[in-house]
Amino acid sequence: MNDTFLWILSTALVLLGLAGIVLPALPGTILVLAGIVLGAWIDDFTRVGWVAVAAVAILAVLAWAMDYVAALLGARRAGASRQALIGAALGTVAGIFMGLVGVLFMPLVGAAIGEYMARRNQQQALRVGIATWLGLLAGMLAKFVLAFMMIGIYIAALLL
Repeated sequence: MNDTFLWILSTALVLLGLAGIVLPALPGTILVLAGIVLGAWIDDFTRVGWVAVAAVAILAVLAWAMDYVAALLGARRAGASRQALIGAALGTVAGIFMGLVGVLFMPLVGAAIGEYMARRNQQQALRVGIATWLGLLAGMLAKFVLAFMMIGIYIAALLL
């Protein structure tokens, strides 16, 4: 296969992975990792060696875990019910079909509706919705930072 095509594919995977950090339908950091591993493989791991690939893989696993932990911690900190967590998950899925605004705000709406259905307390429902949303945003920010660290390690290995 042509190396130019493989380099384009590697770059496309990394860029698609960055988009996937915001869009929950795409496995963001896994795509970034796949693009980096492909780039290392194209070069027979001469410039981007196993140490760099291992460091990037560790960051990818950490970012993947961050996706689940941040929203859960935000919701749990506010005393969310199980229905609120289910509502946040359903809101996330519904948000996929509503574009970026839906992806960002539907988890808040879903968590608030779930919490309201569980406890019939508007103030608690709003607090849980906002806490879940802040947790999701914190997780997304952490994933962006980790993804750019992954890309930085990759670029440094390529250039040095």
